[in-house]
Amino acid sequence: MGPSKHFVPSNLDRSSTFYVAGHRGLVGSAIWRNLQSEGFTNLIGQNSSALDLKDRQATFDFFAQNSPRYVVLAAARVGGILANSTYPVDFLSDNLRIQVNVLDAALEHGVERLLFLGSSCIYPKFAEQPIREDSLLTGHLEPTNDAYAIAKIAGIMQIQAIRRQYGLPWISAMPTNLYGPGDNFSHDGSHVLPALIRRYDEAARTGAATVTNWGTGSPRREFLHVDDMAAACLHLLENYNGAEQVNVGTGTDVTIKELASIVANAVGYEGEIRWDTSKPDGTPQKLLDVSNLAKAGWTSSIGLKDGVERTVEWYRSNVDRVRT
Repeated sequence: MGPSKHFVPSNLDRSSTFYVAGHRGLVGSAIWRNLQSEGFTNLIGQNSSALDLKDRQATFDFFAQNSPRYVVLAAARVGGILANSTYPVDFLSDNLRIQVNVLDAALEHGVERLLFLGSSCIYPKFAEQPIREDSLLTGHLEPTNDAYAIAKIAGIMQIQAIRRQYGLPWISAMPTNLYGPGDNFSHDGSHVLPALIRRYDEAARTGAATVTNWGTGSPRREFLHVDDMAAACLHLLENYNGAEQVNVGTGTDVTIKELASIVANAVGYEGEIRWDTSKPDGTPQKLLDVSNLAKAGWTSSIGLKDGVERTVEWYRSNVDRVRT
């Protein structure tokens, strides 16, 4: 199985070059903030306008010039259900190219430690709850985002293949639903939590008597603050070395109804909350089994109520420049 089996993870050198691919996104920017606060002094990132990771030659040139010792691959084309189901070609093609280019360039230029970030949508639609890592490839994917999921699964496979063929101690992490500063609050591109924040904040400001949400409010979802996710990534890089992807979440979930009332309280909305039960609910539950993460020595520390309050505060102070 090569040297990766014998590699013992330890604290990363704070002065070494650390490349965060996708450092302007929700996850990448949180990872950047966390690494800065942890004392890393040689962080590098490149805006997509300056470096298109879909361009293979440009990606290889960037690695040749910068020789990063550590890499987190958080760059991806992302979007909500609508975008995923409308543009499956873009989600498949763009994400495959980004991943293959970055991983191949990292391999050629001797990157020591690399963390590949995926998404919990890699798991089968009807996976047993809570979802364990070994559920991967045991059933059909959710059709609305299967193209994105397949790209991410390919990334996990490439990490595993690199470990087998080259013995490098590279790893993968699969986060649950993330939220926090830097999220997408747009009408058609946002996920459920930022969409609720935007909707309730508008209702609180305009004094709306009622807010109507889709579905029954009964599906259960898990939410992880992106700053927790960032802390987990560094912890895994310093403490975990395994071929299997690691689920990153809180291990607890809430109903959408409970979530809506947490958001309403956070923004100070006091009107009536209604549910349009003619609209679809989606999967009844999506919860990750995080026992492997706990075994690696990490558990989340930002509670949902506190995390939502922080996110509302951030949204309100950045409302003129958030992605809307």
